[in-house]
Amino acid sequence: MSPLRRLLGNIGLAFALIVIVSPAVLFFVWMLSLSVKYEIDNASYPPIFIPEHFNWGNYTAVLDSKRFSTYFMNSLIVTGTATAFALLVGVPAGYGLARMRAHKAAVVILIARITPGLSYLIPLFLLFQWLGLLGTLWPQIIIHLVVTVPIVIWIMIGYFETTPMELEESALIDGATSWQVFRYVALPIARPGIAVAFILAVIFSWNNFVFGIVLAGRETRTLPVAVYNMISFDQLSWGPLAAAALIVTLPVLLLTVFAQRQIVAGLTAGAVKGG
Repeated sequence: MSPLRRLLGNIGLAFALIVIVSPAVLFFVWMLSLSVKYEIDNASYPPIFIPEHFNWGNYTAVLDSKRFSTYFMNSLIVTGTATAFALLVGVPAGYGLARMRAHKAAVVILIARITPGLSYLIPLFLLFQWLGLLGTLWPQIIIHLVVTVPIVIWIMIGYFETTPMELEESALIDGATSWQVFRYVALPIARPGIAVAFILAVIFSWNNFVFGIVLAGRETRTLPVAVYNMISFDQLSWGPLAAAALIVTLPVLLLTVFAQRQIVAGLTAGAVKGG
């Protein structure tokens, strides 16, 4: 490749990245600006991007809210429980599908992974209503498994298919059972894949909004639903709303930033090896 074509290719790539990334960065920075301004600055025209005086009270108002700690704990319980169950089910399932080379079953997992959650919401809503579970945390935990379990299985299929079979065969020859091979040989090797599956399950579960808005009661709302309920037709305070949205986004944002390489590796392995 000539130096001119290489330069043009780099310029084109940089331009494409700027076009794709800049809207997301702009929206995030604008949210940050809203969260540190007084309402008079948020309503001013022309818009003020950097205010003369910062209003950190928007964050303290959200954090001091009596409901915030309740909703934060609800999010922790729902996300933590759904992720733990997904790993408990998905890691052995991914190992079994990878070792049996069940490609058709892997396609079914892929379909479950890309199917919109709304497809499951109405029948599960009727089931939870019949069981009398609406308004508790259990419906949200159970329905989050619809999102997290396929993700974990898909990622683990890709990782287990890339691990060497020779170590497992040697363990079998030495007299180890299938469970011992899985526990003492396969799991330690696939630890990076488990970390990626854990991170993705947490992100998808923590950010889920649709299931919570339908299944949650007043005391069992998660943080995304709580932020939505701050929107009122009578009065809308942009500062506290933007501060609450950033506080909700911060945990998964930090998790994504610190684990971006593992996430990309996990998605690539699942896409290439999983089907």
